[in-house]
Amino acid sequence: MPLTRIEAENFTVFENIIIPFEEGLNVLIGENGVGKTHIMKVAYAACQASRHNVSFPQKTVMLFRPEQSSIGRLVNRQKAGNYVAKISVESDVSKIGLSFSAKTRKWDAEINFEEKWEKQMSNLTSVFIPAKEILSNAWNLDAAVKMGNVEFDDTYLDIIAAARIDISKGGDSAARKKYLDILQKISNGKVILSDERFYLKPGTQAKMEFNLVAEGLRKIALLWQLIKNGTLEKGTVLFWDEPEANINPKYIPVLAELLIMLESEGVQTVVSTHDYFLAKYIEIKRGKDSNVRYISLYKDEKNKIQCEIAKNFELLEHNAIMDTLRQLYREEIGVVLK
Repeated sequence: MPLTRIEAENFTVFENIIIPFEEGLNVLIGENGVGKTHIMKVAYAACQASRHNVSFPQKTVMLFRPEQSSIGRLVNRQKAGNYVAKISVESDVSKIGLSFSAKTRKWDAEINFEEKWEKQMSNLTSVFIPAKEILSNAWNLDAAVKMGNVEFDDTYLDIIAAARIDISKGGDSAARKKYLDILQKISNGKVILSDERFYLKPGTQAKMEFNLVAEGLRKIALLWQLIKNGTLEKGTVLFWDEPEANINPKYIPVLAELLIMLESEGVQTVVSTHDYFLAKYIEIKRGKDSNVRYISLYKDEKNKIQCEIAKNFELLEHNAIMDTLRQLYREEIGVVLK
């Protein structure tokens, strides 16, 4: 039940945009402020709303955290007037819609096709990995958020909950083991949950507090945990915001290979990246039958955000990553010629 497309009108930074998704690996690129994370969050909210006890508009509010929990604050503010924001998220079997205005209070938005979406998508599992590692701060975080002592959006709370799933029973499948072996070599250990705190246990050595481990290794360890506990399996939709952040560059090829492996196992993935090496390694390491799509979000001459798609990274005409590399090359040549 992969996602097939998102349509957004007058929503946050978007006036009107349609983004088609590949059933395999989708790579979102674009400069800051073009809404890459916004697209992933609203798609994730729709995936979570496949559960009968999760409301699409309320989940959207908890992911974006607008002031006063008012979904009306997510209406595009670039135009004057009382515009209505509309969102449509579609899969290969169903769709769900949402509409609200700037005057809509809290999450009192109008929902379309909710009942069919819940029925058709009830078996869907979805995961959102934020750009910043959070397991090192997991202890008592959900309670602190509920008490109003700190404010984190639901991507952080949800990933902690996903990582806490019990992994004490059952052996690893052959498919799962091949991922774990690669990740364990990088992270130099296994993830352990003890007294609601996460640790990394390197081989026979004593366990180490997660906050004492390098952040890049913590992100690799998180991926290990999600694969180990069965969260990332066939039929799952994975959203990963800037997976390359704080990762040692020598592990970027391995990360790209793992994303391709997950795609081949039936995990639909949407990643956002600013990294040339990750985007390019995905292109190099994918197979002939890999389902990979590059999605570029960019601002046109009227400052309106548009979408361009391509099967190959370098075929994108609007490519913020390549533009930066070309600028660096021009400046480097300029220095040499002086």
